[in-house]
Amino acid sequence: MARARELGHAVLGTTSPNPPVGAVVLDAAGAVVGEGATSPPGGPHAEVHALAQAGERARGGTAVVTLEPCAHTGRTGPCADALIAAGVARVVVAVPEPTRSATGGAARLRAAGVDVELGVEQAEAAQGALAGWLTGVSAGRPQVVWKVATTLDGRVAAADGTSRWITGPDARAAVHRLRAGCDAVLVGSGTALADDPQLTVRDAAGHTAERQPLRVVLDRRGRVPAGARVHDGAARTLVSRAPTPAALLAELFGLDVRRVLLEGGPTLAAAFLAAGLVDEAVVHVAPTLLGAGAHMVGDLGIPTITDALHLAVTDVTRLGGDVQIRLRPTRHTGGPGTTGGGS
Repeated sequence: MARARELGHAVLGTTSPNPPVGAVVLDAAGAVVGEGATSPPGGPHAEVHALAQAGERARGGTAVVTLEPCAHTGRTGPCADALIAAGVARVVVAVPEPTRSATGGAARLRAAGVDVELGVEQAEAAQGALAGWLTGVSAGRPQVVWKVATTLDGRVAAADGTSRWITGPDARAAVHRLRAGCDAVLVGSGTALADDPQLTVRDAAGHTAERQPLRVVLDRRGRVPAGARVHDGAARTLVSRAPTPAALLAELFGLDVRRVLLEGGPTLAAAFLAAGLVDEAVVHVAPTLLGAGAHMVGDLGIPTITDALHLAVTDVTRLGGDVQIRLRPTRHTGGPGTTGGGS
């Protein structure tokens, strides 16, 4: 199952609005004979790829899948039927299918005599590559991942406004990996004007990746000029005038966006945090002190320590001389539109 999760994570950002599923097929003796992950929309699902690789060796074997195989016909046929036709004897699933349209795969498999086990390492799979898609199912909006680079004293820019580069090359490379796994990258007009970011995915040599997420600029007053780098044609760009974070996410959800990387400045971050619309935070901390300059997050409207927004640390990683901290909110502020953590 760990390998199936890895396969799903490898296609994160390429499958929306479909879920990024990973699948592994074992033969009757328990040896891996096939692996697969979800193709972009219209292409084969993970199980079909894995079965094609396994061929006849799948007969009498086991399929391990991060999401319950579908039982409906959409752009592709039912994966449950493909597993039955391949002669698989057992199917192990992490996350049961949560949608009405695709549910019933486990029941169809069992009716055909296939042994099915649901819920194996479900939490790990649900909080991994499937988190964005599951947020879409449960909350009707994309998953929001807030990324911020900060000094040790919580500054994202110096007093004169300079912010390049707070963190080192390893952390910056990690940001490009984050972007590659998202459907959209979001900044506000303030960040677009101050930093003129390109918001593309680039490799270590600076080459632009073939697949690019949607660049989104929240610019209610039309301040970002046509000559800004977000309009350079290197990737698609959406300029939105949505009045609230919730309205912006609804707009993006309608465009099949299921995972958004929020790279905006302190004001935009505060708006999303106060509305309870941040599902995960990725904080890059540099061992640097400024003592003045812009804070990492703006006013959250929290008057006392008892009302603080709490986050749980899920991972800490060294990135060269910097530290990456991954967190998930455990308690949201009580502002309008607060709905909880989503995924």
